[in-house]
Amino acid sequence: MADKKVVELLVSGGQATAGPPLGPALGPLGVNTMAVVNRINELTKDYAGMKVPVKVAVDVENKEFEVSVGTPTDSALVVSELKIEKGSGTPNTAKVGNLGMDQVVRIAKIKRAELLARTLKGAAKEVLGSCISMGVTVEGKDPREVQREIDEGKYEEIFSKGEE
Repeated sequence: MADKKVVELLVSGGQATAGPPLGPALGPLGVNTMAVVNRINELTKDYAGMKVPVKVAVDVENKEFEVSVGTPTDSALVVSELKIEKGSGTPNTAKVGNLGMDQVVRIAKIKRAELLARTLKGAAKEVLGSCISMGVTVEGKDPREVQREIDEGKYEEIFSKGEE
């Protein structure tokens, strides 16, 4: 591709439309906006209800495009897992939900490729960090306590299954 223009957007999973922000960003590039919208929705349908980072690379010569999808944020995944509207505005006092350790591991697996952590345990501890700032407890406890328990080897069974 000779001359590529890349458009980066945050879209609602499976619900992109030709309206803003997509239409105005793609219109000037002369690409078939509906084809791009359909491709984005196909690639993001599993993230319904979450904001998903999307990159659209358009070859301005021949109007071909490629869509690549990022992963929703930790907090978007936690909100989706708990089926709540959003995190707590006052996380120290108001708790908005409780995750099980298996749910934390599931989120860590989804996010792992993008996280700094080298291991699934490390990724889970990063997800727990997001839980702290969102007012979400894990296994009925403060996420910091669960991070400590991971360090002490308490959840080895879950992680050994997860690493396979």
